[in-house]
Amino acid sequence: MKAEINLNNKNILVTGSPGFIGANLVIRLLSELSGGRVVSVDSMNNYYDVGLKEYRLRLIEEAAKSSPVAHEFIKGNIADKNFIDELFARYGFDVVVNLAAQAGVRYSIENPGAYIESNIVGFFNILEACRHHPVEHLVYASSSSVYGGNKKIPFSTDDKVDSPVSLYAATKKSNELLAHAYSKLYSIPTSGLRFFTVYGKAGRPDMFYFSAAVKLSKGEKIQIFNYGDMKRDFTFIDDIVEGVVRVMRRAPAAGEEPPYQVLNIGGGQPENLLDFVATLQQELVRAKVLPEDYDFEGHRELVGMQPGDVPITYADSSELEREYGFTPKVGIREGLRSFAEWFASYYNLPK
Repeated sequence: MKAEINLNNKNILVTGSPGFIGANLVIRLLSELSGGRVVSVDSMNNYYDVGLKEYRLRLIEEAAKSSPVAHEFIKGNIADKNFIDELFARYGFDVVVNLAAQAGVRYSIENPGAYIESNIVGFFNILEACRHHPVEHLVYASSSSVYGGNKKIPFSTDDKVDSPVSLYAATKKSNELLAHAYSKLYSIPTSGLRFFTVYGKAGRPDMFYFSAAVKLSKGEKIQIFNYGDMKRDFTFIDDIVEGVVRVMRRAPAAGEEPPYQVLNIGGGQPENLLDFVATLQQELVRAKVLPEDYDFEGHRELVGMQPGDVPITYADSSELEREYGFTPKVGIREGLRSFAEWFASYYNLPK
């Protein structure tokens, strides 16, 4: 059973707003809602190029100019308890979407402290604020990484996920456990979203498809892990945002014990990494980022599996379809074409 929420004329908080998913979500809310306020928050750290975050922020500000929704960006760290407490006291949020997190599997191996601060302490601060300033719905980002080396496919939210293979995955599973406890103890309606390999225009430069495009455009070699024997459930950014908005509008009912849920959002069609790379290269040629006669074989190297990586991700998103009537629509060719065209424009390519 779900509690319906009309997002119009609500006070909505989106953390991690100049991030990849956050920026696209805020722009969608500004373009779709007829009133209310969206407050977006981020620390603007330098995990990756801050210029890209500033670019996304400009897109948000441009969308806000013609929106009936009031928008305010506030720079701050969710790991700062006083900052979060004052924010909630000031705005009295109705709906909170927590997307602020330290992302990346490989980075967590060398920089564990960043994950504890943002993903554990920061999320705890959000939960505490929702406890003391009650909200209608807390939606937060989990990750497909919680499934670890799960051999059963597709991955279902009913599967056991107590064997993470990276610290990043462990922090995301911790978010789900903390949310469950707070939902149980304080009746906070929470929805955790396990995102599966999100990609698209203005994405994260540390993601494979983006870093590969950068290297190929510079004539450098790309490394393909596990000798290409990998599959990923790639999910286009527009599909992710559609799923998030639908979930925001329907919270676990307060009468449930506890009002808590975890959902997969994935394409549901795992793509072989070599096929994905081939499509990416074709679309980079089409967008004139690469020349027609580009030597693909000479610019790729097959290497072994990286620590913390898994060979396959595959989402069972049947609950999202059943409860929210939504299935991802954008295929790999369409999604990578959109990315390649954006990439050419953003980097002013070809020279």
